[in-house]
Amino acid sequence: MGKKILIAEDSSVILNLTKKILEQQSFEISSAKDGEELMNTIEAESFDLLLLDINIPKKDGMQCAREIRALSDEDKAKMPIFAITGNAMNYTVDDFASVGINEYLQKPVNFDELVELTAKYIG
Repeated sequence: MGKKILIAEDSSVILNLTKKILEQQSFEISSAKDGEELMNTIEAESFDLLLLDINIPKKDGMQCAREIRALSDEDKAKMPIFAITGNAMNYTVDDFASVGINEYLQKPVNFDELVELTAKYIG
């Protein structure tokens, strides 16, 4: 069975494109449209990687990252998190690191970079 990636993204265009590219790399993809759905999905299932849009509804990506890092399930709490954001200028690398985000990708997403980073973390 392939590695499982959860994508938290409210744009269906970005979600579908990202999903298609990662499925070609033999990853199993699940998705969440907002922060609440994301947290419920993580509680219910385990994933090898989270692609997290910082600007998702109901609970933003920074808050979700903090909550994931605080989970009592150590495997879930340590899962690699890649932030995906259209306005990285609002945050510094230190801001992302402070909530436990491992990498961040600027929108529009460079899919070659995404595939490379994904392979590096869970390849």
